[in-house]
Formats: sequence, structure tokens, C-alpha cells
Amino acid sequence: MNTEIIQNIAEQLSIGEQQIHNVLSLLEEGATVPFIARYRKEKTGGLNEDQIREISKVYEYQINLQQRKEDVIRLIEEKGLLTEELKKQILMAEKLSEVEDYYRPFKEKKKTKASMAKAKGLEPLALEILKLYREFDLLKEAQKYINDQVLTVEEAIQGAKDIIAEQISDEPRYRKYTKDMIYKTGIIQAKVKKKNPDETGVYEMYYDYQEKVQFIASHRVLALNRAEKEKVLTVSIIIDEERFETYIFNGVMRRRESNMSDIIHECVNDAFKRLIFPSVEREIRSDLTDNAQQQALSVFSMNLESLLLQAPLKDRFVLGVDPAFRTGCKLAAIDPTGKVLDINKVFITLPKKDYSKDEQILLSMIQKYQIEIIAIGNGTASRETESFIASFIQKNHLNTQYVIVSEAGASVYSASTIAKEEFPTYQVEERSAVSIARRLQDPLAELVKIEPKSISVGQYQHDMNQKKLTEQLDFVVEKVVNQVGVNINTASPSLLQYVSGLSMSLAKNIVKYREENGKFTSREQIKKVNKLGNKTYELAVGFLRIISGQEKLDETSIHPDNYLDASHLLQYLQLTKEDIGTKHAKERIEKINKEKIQQELQIDEYLLDDLLDAFISPHRSPRDEYNTPVLRQDVLKIEDLKKGMKLQGVVRNVVDFGAFVDIGLKNDGLVHISKMSKQKVKHTLDVCHVGDILDVYVYDIDIKKKRVALSLMEVE
Repeated sequence: MNTEIIQNIAEQLSIGEQQIHNVLSLLEEGATVPFIARYRKEKTGGLNEDQIREISKVYEYQINLQQRKEDVIRLIEEKGLLTEELKKQILMAEKLSEVEDYYRPFKEKKKTKASMAKAKGLEPLALEILKLYREFDLLKEAQKYINDQVLTVEEAIQGAKDIIAEQISDEPRYRKYTKDMIYKTGIIQAKVKKKNPDETGVYEMYYDYQEKVQFIASHRVLALNRAEKEKVLTVSIIIDEERFETYIFNGVMRRRESNMSDIIHECVNDAFKRLIFPSVEREIRSDLTDNAQQQALSVFSMNLESLLLQAPLKDRFVLGVDPAFRTGCKLAAIDPTGKVLDINKVFITLPKKDYSKDEQILLSMIQKYQIEIIAIGNGTASRETESFIASFIQKNHLNTQYVIVSEAGASVYSASTIAKEEFPTYQVEERSAVSIARRLQDPLAELVKIEPKSISVGQYQHDMNQKKLTEQLDFVVEKVVNQVGVNINTASPSLLQYVSGLSMSLAKNIVKYREENGKFTSREQIKKVNKLGNKTYELAVGFLRIISGQEKLDETSIHPDNYLDASHLLQYLQLTKEDIGTKHAKERIEKINKEKIQQELQIDEYLLDDLLDAFISPHRSPRDEYNTPVLRQDVLKIEDLKKGMKLQGVVRNVVDFGAFVDIGLKNDGLVHISKMSKQKVKHTLDVCHVGDILDVYVYDIDIKKKRVALSLMEVE
């Protein structure tokens, strides 16, 4: 393990060197991020999953950076061109791009104007020009280079100028200056193309747009990129060229007076316009995109985490509705365990004279299966379905409520292999209705069946690096699943595969064992699962819960490795395992002296806190902190709205510039970041998250465009 790199990471992340060393050691030993975060707190100082993953990512980058430095130094040394100064500069580089800039002059180049001129033997002429004699007879000197390949003096001079231009462009300090100054003074400019496919004016605000490079927001970078890709806009960076060329010219001339200054000026001009600026512009656009994607990825991750952590609606009979127009709305009646009781279809979204048959189907299903909540997907025909259902509830005086459920990714799930295995005889839309109902009952258990990037809770996810996106979102799902814990006797393979240490094949083996041998009655029994070894058991077992089994501690997040400590602590507190989760245990624990217990029982602080927490609330989940969905019995129309009206809504999506809130209309209302607080809001995620229930005020209504602007502040 590299001590110097660990020191750098410690400085960069403001984390102790020993903590970083321990994290890296644990990862090398094969420990997973969730396992380290939950069960090795004493070694990491209580670092969370995100911090542990960041340490791993930064360390890997630094190792790759160091390796590249060594390779570049070796390659330059092999050419006999390495100086101590250059070596020092390469070793001091903090980014891979900087290392590549130092290597650029020595890299074997493709066919360029300069390489062709060198092949004709014109490099000595270029070097003579660069000596910057006060007086130099260029025409006379160039005459010496005329041969079969170089036919004229002009050709010889031009070749020399091409070589000088490339040499200038390869100089790292000129590229660095250009990049730094563009970031400070450059302006991003967008112009609409005469012929473009933007018929609906999606990118209208960018048709004639300018903004300083250093101030452009991430979501605008991604919007410009997409519009450019769709051939709606041309995007460029505008600069004061003279400023850059003057700096480079002065650098090349080194304060010398020479009659070659005009030639040098031409070379500088060519080097900057043809070589330096286009290359640096691409680099800056790429950096802006990378940073924007990273920001979008961060937003997407936090939104997904909030969505996965939404509170389950337990112990309810639910009717899932997959809305549609022509093909009818598919219905799925689901019991509290997620079992499908019945499947049907109604045509309630298109105008017709008589809905009595459809109403009878609905009423029959609601009464027969004691449906308490109707879950309506928020896709096509959602609001038409909602309108009918709301009227239907009122008309029949039903003690039933409904809720609009995000069906993001439901269609992906419905056509997936997992869905086909679960419901081989169902139509795609029927599977979707089941999924909509189940994701209300237990969002996490259902959403893990869907590829994370198919769950649209972010911005521009389709424009991002798909490998990075997949990696990050898989990490989020893994993190949440392990924070919540999994009931091994009810979990699907889709859920089990995200448990620390497990894979899909092992998840299927667990389910197979369960089917063949009945429910697991103890954590010890998990060791009998085919191909589940000791290491995997250690990494997974703490996150697998066995409810009402042989051992009370198996219900908790306490790891079997700590059962002995747990037993000693219970004895010390004069409690039994049967007291776990009771009011008596909570009252007893509230009166203890933690420091005294640590000393007497030799238990570290982190373990003690975790044990006590499990004794008080053995089934505690981070989802307990989240609100359950807003249930409705009536419907809202945009015509009902008035400026200043107070409403309650659910946050469906959070982006850089605001939050989209479902207030019961066909389209979500937007709370712009400027309408979130009287104080400046750094980012929308500082104010709200997906799934949050907010009180909002109607700020503006555009009936024509069906848009509603909302505010978190009262509207005067």
C-alpha cells in the first residue's frame, strides 16, 4: 500500500491516514463496502458507505496516475530526452491530463504538417529560426534545403513554420495558460441552426445564448450538449485571441530582438488557431461535461436513494391500475404479502355512453378483496383514470382511497426476464399493474427488479457515461438494501442479490433452499445453502433477518460475531432476549452510563451504540423516517387553481434548477430553486428529496401550456 498516496488522500478528503489504511486493507481482504460501514466502525472511525467508496475510487485513480507518471518518464528517458526539470514537473502533476500534456511533445504523432516537413529534412531550418538571431537571412538559409522533395524557398520556409507551430503547441505552459484563462474569461456561445428539428421549441432559450465558462450551470452544459447532438445548435467558446497570442509570442521571443519576429508571430498565430485552441476547447468542453455528468449523477443517486427509502404501506389490500386509453386499464388485486388475487380490465378513460359494466367490475373487485387503496400509475391516461376513480369512490360512498404511484421503469420490468419468470402467463400490462401495486406496498422490494438507470429520477441520464451511471446506481441500491436489511424468508432473488457478499446465483440458491426445506429458522442454517462459503456468510449474514425464528438476535442487525457481546450486555442490563424491542428495555437503557459499560465490559463505543440501538428497536429501518404516500379521494383540475392557493404535494423529481411536485394535476408543478427560500439555496437537494410531502403555494398558472409554477413560500 502506498503511504504517500494515502497521505494525499487524507489531505484531499479530510480523513485520517489510519482510517484510510484500514479501509483499503479491509477492501483488499474482500470485505464489501456495506459490511465495512456497518460492522467495522471501530477500524474506520465510523465512516459511511459513500466515504468508503470515495476512498477506494480516489486511491485507484492515484495508483493509475502514479503508474502513468512512471511510464511517461520511462518512455521519455528511452528517447534520451529526459531532464531533471521535466521529471520533477511530471512527478508534481496532479491529474492524468497534465501528465499527458508533458508527454505530448515526445509522443509519436500521426501524419501532420510538421511531421511531413521533418521528413523532408526541414527541422534544422526551423531550429535556426528559433535561435532568434538579431539579423538572420532566411531566404539565403532556406535556399540550402531545396532538393527533390522541397522544390522552392517558400516551401522550405513554410515547412519550417509548420514545425515551429507544432513545437509551440506542444509546450505545456502555453496549453496550461490557455486553459486557465479560458476558464476565467471564456464565454460559451450557442446559436440556432437555420435548419433544425426543434419544432416544439424545447431549446428556445438557447437559440442566441451566451454565458461565462466559469459560471455555467451543470444542467445547462448538458442541455447544450444534447441540443448540439440533435443538430439544433452550434456551440462554441469565444475568447479574446489577441490576449493569448501575445502571451505565447512573448514566451517564444524571450525578450529578444530579431528580424524573425514576424515569422514567429505567424507561427504563434497558426499554433494557437489551428492546434492549441481547438484542442483546449475540446478539453474544456469535455471537462465541463464530465463535471456536469458528475453533478447529474450525484443528483440522480440521491433521488434514487430517496425513492428506494420511501416508507412501505404495510398490511393493506391494494388494487394496482396500469392506465391506458384504447387498450383499457389493467387491474391487479394484491394482498398485504404482495400475492396476486385477481387480474381484470376496464375501459374508463375514453368517452362512452355507458360505464356500468366497468363500474361493476371495479366495485366487485374492491368489495370481494376488501381493497383499501387504489394505486394508479402516473403514465399515459393517468389523470383520466384518476378522475374516473375519484368520481367512482364518491358515487359509491366507498371507504377507499387512491394514490398516484410513479411507474418509472414499470414497462421495463414488465417486459423483463424477471417479470416473465414471476408471471409467465400474464400480459405485459398486467405485470405492470402488479408492479404498480407492489411498489406502493414495498417500494424497495419492487424497484430492485428494475435496472436502476431505467428509473427516471434525475436529469439527462441518457446522455451520461453509461458505465459510470450503472456503477453508481448499483452502489446506491446495494447501500440502501443493506441499510434496510432483508427478510430472508420473503425476499426475492432480485432483492437478495444486492445483499453484501451475495450474487444473483447465490440469491437463487437461497430461494431454492427455502422452497425445498421451508422457512429459515436460524442464521446458522444459511451456511447450508449451496456454494455459500464462510467468507460470504460473514459478509452477508448481518443483513439477513429471520423473523420469529429460534434466536431472537437473528431478527436484528447484530452480527453473529457479536452475539456473545450482546448476551453479556443483556445480562449487565438485567434484561433477557425477550425484552428486546419492549418499553422496559428502552426505559432501562435510557438510564445507563455508557462510559462505565465500555470500561467494565471492554466493548468499543461503536459496537455498544449498535447493540443498544438493536435492543431498543430490533426492526429499525432508515425508511421509518420517511413519510407514507399522500392518499386522496378527490381530483384537482388546473382550472380549480388560483394564485396563492396552498396545496399539499409529493416531490417526484429533483433537478439542479428545481423540484417537480405532484399536486394532483396531469403534469407536475415546478418549484424553481429561486422559489424555495428567501435565502439563497445552494442546491435543491438541500431543501427537498424525492418522496417528500410538501406544502406548496401556487405562484403562476399557464392554462394554455398546462404548466403550474409553485413556491415553498407564501405568495402575496
